Amino acid sequence: MTTPPLPAGLSSAELLRYARHLALPGVGEAGQQRLKHARVLLVGVGGLGSPAALYLAAAGVGTIGLLDDDRVDVSNLQRQVLYGTAAVGTPKVDAAVARLRDLNPETTLERYPVRLTSENALDLLRSYDVIIDGSDNFPTRYLVNDACVLLGKPDVYGAILRFEGQVSVFGREGPCYRCLYREPPPPHLVPSCEEAGVLGVLPGIIGSIQALEAMKLILGVGEPLAGRLLLFDGLTLVTRELRLTRDPECPVCGEHPTVTRLIDYEAFCSGKAAGREGRVAESAAELTVRDLASLRGTPAAPQIVDVREPWEWGLAHLEGARRIPLRELTRRLDELDPTTEIVTLCHHGQRSARAAAMLREAGFKRVRNLQGGIDAWSREVDPTLPRY
Repeated sequence: MTTPPLPAGLSSAELLRYARHLALPGVGEAGQQRLKHARVLLVGVGGLGSPAALYLAAAGVGTIGLLDDDRVDVSNLQRQVLYGTAAVGTPKVDAAVARLRDLNPETTLERYPVRLTSENALDLLRSYDVIIDGSDNFPTRYLVNDACVLLGKPDVYGAILRFEGQVSVFGREGPCYRCLYREPPPPHLVPSCEEAGVLGVLPGIIGSIQALEAMKLILGVGEPLAGRLLLFDGLTLVTRELRLTRDPECPVCGEHPTVTRLIDYEAFCSGKAAGREGRVAESAAELTVRDLASLRGTPAAPQIVDVREPWEWGLAHLEGARRIPLRELTRRLDELDPTTEIVTLCHHGQRSARAAAMLREAGFKRVRNLQGGIDAWSREVDPTLPRY
């Protein structure tokens, strides 16, 4: 009996591994070859990047880039299923490579333990076919979008908060992320997942959809989410779809683009580039943890107002601080002395920046935000303080 020849480029081990793909009319041998030769970059290997990376590696995507400058923290494990307890404290890209290599040793994994910036974005994204944006902040989302438009790369976007998520595919021909959100929201208006929370399974759902969209783009099957924004409500399991159109006046993908190179996205999202300098300058009054440490115990010591939640206070707090959760601040203003300097504090500095702005609006004149929050304090002043 004559053994039929193997398809070019697929080994017998690959035929066995991807047997369920080979049986699919929309994939088959040719599709598996396209997956094998595809290059996908994950910007962020956290909640969204974890499931996306796992499913792309399992599917046989030939090269996966992993870009993240963070380390695994125990608080990540509630939703970032790429990591285990043994990985806590190690760089995420290193832990990700170990897990993905075990899942599929045939996939080439490229590590980038760096932060994406305007200086390195074009070089990092240029060699990839599809970019998956798993970031959790507005500067990176705008940066990824603009870089993808300039390079002509598809941007598979995803975002999550609390019980809800959204996914779309942005591209060179539009619509792009800026067609949906022309300008970022005012600084500190939108809470982060750290502040608002996120149900652990939600990024698994949204990140898996991002992996699906990337595979559809590679295979050339189905209808990608280009021109559509998928909204997912985890509490009701209701999905809605918004039709998106390219904005002819979009500064990046419009008829007469004004953004032809990458800009300072931190400044853009802080409001400086949107004509909100006054409010930004007001909200930018900050105190470093080292400066606060030098003031403690002196006559010039400020009143510290900790705006975190009770469970966070129980994990770690500064002696002498007054605990007023952010959600209670406006109705507990009478507990504070408007003639005393106040320093607001939270985990990383975002919630406390909002608290400082709220106090100024209420008439408190001497208010500063603790830069980096209690996390920075534990790193730079008191390493015996528990981190979370």
